[in-house]
Amino acid sequence: MDEQQWLADRFAEHRSHLRAVAFRMLGSLSEADDALQDAWLRASRADVGQVDNLIGWLTTIVARVCLNMLRSRGQRRDEPLDIQTADPLLGPASADDPEHEVVMADSVGVALLVVLDTLSPAERLAFVLHDLFAVPFEEIAPMLERSPEATRQLASRARRRVRGAAPAPHADLTRRRKIVEAFLSATRGQDFRALITLLHPEVTLRADRAVMLTAEPVMVAGAEPVAKGAMAAMRRARFTGPALLDGAVGLVMAPYGRLRVALAFTIADDLITAIDVIAEPDRLDRLQLAVLD
Repeated sequence: MDEQQWLADRFAEHRSHLRAVAFRMLGSLSEADDALQDAWLRASRADVGQVDNLIGWLTTIVARVCLNMLRSRGQRRDEPLDIQTADPLLGPASADDPEHEVVMADSVGVALLVVLDTLSPAERLAFVLHDLFAVPFEEIAPMLERSPEATRQLASRARRRVRGAAPAPHADLTRRRKIVEAFLSATRGQDFRALITLLHPEVTLRADRAVMLTAEPVMVAGAEPVAKGAMAAMRRARFTGPALLDGAVGLVMAPYGRLRVALAFTIADDLITAIDVIAEPDRLDRLQLAVLD
């Protein structure tokens, strides 16, 4: 077996790991696969004779490619996302099945992808490689052209952003999280009866104009109308996950890890009494987002 075929076999062997790194760096499966293709082209042209740690070397190549992609992303952040639906908040229709994208986002955590998207490229690289994949700072530092100590500080800043401010008391947080996750599960599963049991009879819902592209914010009152509205948003719910919003449990909808909608809940006596559906960019920017443990 020649060296090129040996390297191709090793790349295929480690592909799932490399794809996991790229997905957490980029938040998109299609971009992650593009990164892996670029990384393979670079690796295939290199001399591997002096490489002692192949998986570490390949991880470094993938990370560098992802870092370049993140740095160039800022020039096109306002472009529409290629999400497989005609929903105005999710993007144009596509023939591809988004199921794998949804499964990957769920496995990583939608909230984590959202928070990672708020980090600088250097912070994201330092945090993802060190905290999620245990790469030593001494190996990350050369990728960023910084010292190990400066790289450690980048990861520390990112970690504080991921954890967020102190949340509500633990018992209250746990109870509210169960209610919010039950709301999401019922919406995804189109379980109308389960959804009704979570809502106060006089629950109110307010949705920003950007949610449905209306002239004025949408106001809905009553358990059945609110539940019917949630059922209609089932497709969006597939890209949604729990998160901390200003220290309280809520939901974020984030195709490709990029925040588009947040749902803030008011809960009393274990029933949802109000839902605020936030989609206006200025309101989203003011939210303090963090990952639930």
